[in-house]
Formats: sequence, structure tokens, C-alpha cells
Amino acid sequence: MNNVEFEKLVSEAISAMPSHIQKAIDNVVFIVEPKFRHQKIKEVGVSTNEMLLGLYEGVPQIRRGSGYTGVLPDKITLFQEPLEELSGGDKNKLKQLIREVVEHEIGHYFGFDEAEIRAIELKRKKINKSK
Repeated sequence: MNNVEFEKLVSEAISAMPSHIQKAIDNVVFIVEPKFRHQKIKEVGVSTNEMLLGLYEGVPQIRRGSGYTGVLPDKITLFQEPLEELSGGDKNKLKQLIREVVEHEIGHYFGFDEAEIRAIELKRKKINKSK
């Protein structure tokens, strides 16, 4: 898939977020990169054996105080090649993966740590399976 098509899927995933979430997001930019850089993996402490699908970099909303002004936007990066690889060429699966990664990284933006986000994701999957 070319970059423009992939970015459109990312935009659709962001637009699909509930309006109250969209309104609460401020000073964030979403970026698509082909794949993660190994130097970045070392910086964020991810094992080189792990597949990095997305990355949030910035000051989580819950840590922003009155002095949070005039700063560069936070950055949420989605890595196209690993997401496409994981989808196995299935466009519907790719759309779902992108949405999950967008939701995951937005969770970090709001201040949730990895364990909290994983617990929320697990709970959501259990609810969806029971439907």
C-alpha cells in the first residue's frame, strides 16, 4: 500500500474516535513512518525482538500544568511496514490494527501506562467476544 492510502486509513481511525476524545486531544501530531529506527528502539527501551507498531512521544495530558505553553506538539507515530506485515495483506485487518494502535497511543497521551492500556484492551476484547 502506498503512503497516501495508509495515511488515509490513519485519518479515518482518528476520525472514528468518539467526539469527546477528539475534542480532548490538543497539541498532538500524528505521523506515519515506514518502520521504526533501531536507535529509537534503544531510546524508548523496547526490545529489538519486539515489533513496534506505534509510539507516543510527549508530555501526557495529566502531567501538563499551568506552565505547559509554547511547546512543540506531542507526536504519535504509526509504523506502516510492521502494521502491514502483521495484517497479512488483509485491508480490513489492517484498518482494525491501525485503529487499535491509534487508540493505544492516545491512551498514552492521556497518561495511561502500558499495563493500564493492556488491561483496557483485554477487557474490551472480552466484551466483544461475548457479544
